Amino acid sequence: MRVLWPGMLWALLLLPVAIAAYLLGQRRRTSYTARFANLDLLANVVARSPGWRRHLPAVLYLLALACLLLALARPQATVLVPKQQANVILIMDVSRSMTAVDVAPSRLVAAADAAGGFVDRLPNGFRIGLISFSTTAQLVATPTTDRQAVHDGLSSLRAKGGTAIGDAIERALDLRRPPPTSSSANVPARPAPDPALRTLPMALLLLSDGANTSGRTPPQRAADDAHQLRVPIYTIALGTQDGTVNLPDLSGQPRMTSVPPDPGGLQQIAQRTGGQAFTAPTATNLGRVYRQIGTRIGFVHQDREITVAFAAAALLLLAAGGTLALVWLQRLP
Repeated sequence: MRVLWPGMLWALLLLPVAIAAYLLGQRRRTSYTARFANLDLLANVVARSPGWRRHLPAVLYLLALACLLLALARPQATVLVPKQQANVILIMDVSRSMTAVDVAPSRLVAAADAAGGFVDRLPNGFRIGLISFSTTAQLVATPTTDRQAVHDGLSSLRAKGGTAIGDAIERALDLRRPPPTSSSANVPARPAPDPALRTLPMALLLLSDGANTSGRTPPQRAADDAHQLRVPIYTIALGTQDGTVNLPDLSGQPRMTSVPPDPGGLQQIAQRTGGQAFTAPTATNLGRVYRQIGTRIGFVHQDREITVAFAAAALLLLAAGGTLALVWLQRLP
């Protein structure tokens, strides 16, 4: 917590003065009672002493005073505020290794379910796109505020082929790049991107369970391209070291093959782009990771003045102290 007017904090020195005055008053009261009252008669008249309760209203008054003095300094707190608009591109690995069942019910099903929850938690103004990749990368859903379109894309994912991480990142970055000035016969012309994709902040969320095995672009070069475009990449390494799937060998016969995740390679991608890397060995971990990433992508830290909160707390404490004094002591101290 910070304050806009730190000089007003000197007013807190009034608290020890108030405490000293209260203690002095209590001492004089006790001394007066001992000097001028018949203690034997007083014991018969007063059935029960309020004890510690008689100090509680004063404690509440002192806390109210502290809140009021802090309010004078105009305190500020850093809070999470939802962003209004941004672009988030989900890049989902659909290689054959995603059929492994070390993450129940399978890596692909768990990834799609967790991604669906992530989509629903983002602010309504966010545009969300979906890219799937195996041996090649495909744009499944163009960035849109229509959540159902993204959910439909997630439910359509099927596992096959290899792992082209670099190509998938480049395919996502194509959504932000300006179109080429000229195109040759061998290079298809790319349509101009939506202006919102170029002007609004963009972040990529890359989920994969293995190292790059296919594609034309090395993942590290794609990460450098993302860094140049100021697009952070958040990565999730899905699966455990015990994950296995049936893959064809050189003779075409299926063979049980180990498919451990590659957290090191994904971490390098995240670090190069200013993002963050996560690991998710279980479906529960995956859901937690998506929630953490949603907080980082969908919200921004802002300083908000909370003077009103301190003033309201002071009024509540004053009201509570007065109520207790009337109920327990039949007077206002």
